[in-house]
Amino acid sequence: MGWWQINADTLARSRFVLSPFAETLAALKLLHAATPAHPGEQAWLRAHLPGYRGLLAADPVTARLVRTGLDTIWNADFLTPTPLDGESFEQAVARVRATGAARARADLVVSLTGEPLPAELDRDDLPERAARVLEYVWTETVRPYWDRRRRVLEADVVARTAQVSRGGWAAVLDELRPGRTRWLGENRLQVNPLEFPPRDLAGAELVFVPVTPQRVGWVSWEERERYAVVYACRGALAYGPRGGVPEPLGALLGTARAAVLVLLGSPLSTTQLTAVTGQGLGSVGRHLKVLLQAGLVERRRAGRSVLYSRTAAGDVLVRAGSPASAGPGRAVGAARNRAVGAARNRAEANRG
Repeated sequence: MGWWQINADTLARSRFVLSPFAETLAALKLLHAATPAHPGEQAWLRAHLPGYRGLLAADPVTARLVRTGLDTIWNADFLTPTPLDGESFEQAVARVRATGAARARADLVVSLTGEPLPAELDRDDLPERAARVLEYVWTETVRPYWDRRRRVLEADVVARTAQVSRGGWAAVLDELRPGRTRWLGENRLQVNPLEFPPRDLAGAELVFVPVTPQRVGWVSWEERERYAVVYACRGALAYGPRGGVPEPLGALLGTARAAVLVLLGSPLSTTQLTAVTGQGLGSVGRHLKVLLQAGLVERRRAGRSVLYSRTAAGDVLVRAGSPASAGPGRAVGAARNRAVGAARNRAEANRG
């Protein structure tokens, strides 16, 4: 497995970073794979896959470049510049475009794991071609949705930052990319299951970068100065409540209120809930008030934000209404009744 040696100082200085370029590269990966993880991605692919495929059909060299650089066990490094805090898409893609031709070819050879570079890629304009396809993906398929995606990513960062404050980095790192990232102890972070030599990050900058496509993720670094782990943000945030509200729960609480409860498996602020659900600020506030009174959610302050999250009773209610719990009807009903009973008792106590 590939792992990094991370000392306490590097981990203490590490932070979460939002990157429109990483989001664009993740979108390119999703377009290339064309395997949606949920209905939201399916609808997005339905809207944008024909245009993307038409672009590549008209440019076989770029099509081969994308396939060689991304459809391998290791991304071509020049396609995955390590994100910088506050960097715009335009600034990041300029770094791709400025890559030397020899380096681009060498990175592709590494991606091919020993296979020779295809003849049609033995050329000097590969960085320019890569930049152009990334600009297309950004302009046509990401930028129109960026405001909402950015709010979703911000919500993920807030939730994980709160998790760090509660349980430390180890729990967060284990969840970033299940099956790939894992805190091994002794200052070691597994970053992938591949047999690569370990790297020592002492004195380096380490950032964690969320993206909304759910089946992507990668690591990158620049020399020994800057490292990044790009991971898929929490699923409920990525596709919103429409795909995540169990029908029985929606019938019990109302779809809009149930959507808020489902999303609060991760701590979120009122503003973030408004952004993710698409509901008005007043509506979200009313739902939170009812859920608080019922004992299904709780709130606490984290810095300047007030974060809401589900209580144990709220967790039971969501699980009881989920399709996975729809086995024996009596068991589901009993669990739901216990949660509702606890909520009613809490509400009565609050009124008293």
